[in-house]
Amino acid sequence: MPQYIPPQYPPAPAAPRHGRTFGILAAVVAVVATAIGVGAATLGHQQSDIAGPGTAGSVRPVDSQTAPQSLDEAVRRVVPGIVLINTEILGFDNRSGEFGNTGEGAGTGIVLSADGNILTNNHVVEGSRDISVTDVGNGRTYKGTVTGYDRTDDLAVVHLTGASGLAVAPLGNSDDVGPGDSIVGVGNAGGNGSPVAAPGTVTATGKSITASDESGAAEQLTGLIQVAADIQPGDSGGPLVDKNGQVVGIDTAASQGFKMGTGGGEGFAIPINKGVKIAQQIQAGTASNTVHIGPTAALSISVTSAHGTGALVNLVDGNGPAAAAGLQKGDVITGVDNTLIDSPTSLTSTMDQHHPGDTVTLHWNSRLGGPRTAQITLQEGPIG
Repeated sequence: MPQYIPPQYPPAPAAPRHGRTFGILAAVVAVVATAIGVGAATLGHQQSDIAGPGTAGSVRPVDSQTAPQSLDEAVRRVVPGIVLINTEILGFDNRSGEFGNTGEGAGTGIVLSADGNILTNNHVVEGSRDISVTDVGNGRTYKGTVTGYDRTDDLAVVHLTGASGLAVAPLGNSDDVGPGDSIVGVGNAGGNGSPVAAPGTVTATGKSITASDESGAAEQLTGLIQVAADIQPGDSGGPLVDKNGQVVGIDTAASQGFKMGTGGGEGFAIPINKGVKIAQQIQAGTASNTVHIGPTAALSISVTSAHGTGALVNLVDGNGPAAAAGLQKGDVITGVDNTLIDSPTSLTSTMDQHHPGDTVTLHWNSRLGGPRTAQITLQEGPIG
């Protein structure tokens, strides 16, 4: 049986960040990860489907006999049900102007089912080509595949190929969380390759923040739990644990390519009730205006905010479909089919409604002058 390795106190400093990376339309990257190799004794129940918070089989009963006697014990209950995520980022190389491996990322995930369904932040896996996931409960490493994602709520479900018998994280009820509650954020802080605990308290619920990436695309994250805890890059996607040893939130941290409009010393988490509801939708294969199922469609370009309206093209992959259609650096995308594109955010949202192999009509203003239109068949690109 693998040896249990307790989470570290206090959190380790963030690892150095290497390289600048660009995704299809945006770059969303965590910090560089080191090699991961950690084992833990299997703990907690197992299930093959995703149970919602408060339902039978998903919440560990807590009473005076079983309640944790300390936050450290509470964390020990949850740690076997988390995973450490490493990604290889596929993006634009600024020197060559072409797609390639441009960096690595690290994050955390929460085990929702024994057969390997993992809940994490979308920005942990966005822009990645290869995902390697180490289960803390058994110490094994698996290949991860993104089942689907919700960019608006910054959530994604990753499935671990060949996984079985994983320890499932005990889920609590985030509706019961309130200011003053003691919590612990647990994750792969700084990408150091082992669970790190960040104790603190809840300071507010129902908070909203604006998150943006290097392209200028922005999303409003709402209904968040605000905490006074040292949540760091690499913790993203990890559990926010209450005093009962149950997961009540998904830690969400700023990173190299994922910026949040907040001051220092603040941490945030997505309520677990919301996270599980979206995960169930993704697992059911139900796409929506915000939920994308399956591989990501790519124009194979990088964009940023234009001086006026539209999305300004700042890099074009010479081997991609946009280049074949004549799109060039400095052009401004103004529409996709009948949808007006007024910003990188609207282009990202529109692309999320498509899949590899779809044909779209792209409209843009050429840097050489005049409007242009072309039919483009989308290819598969990096995740998200």
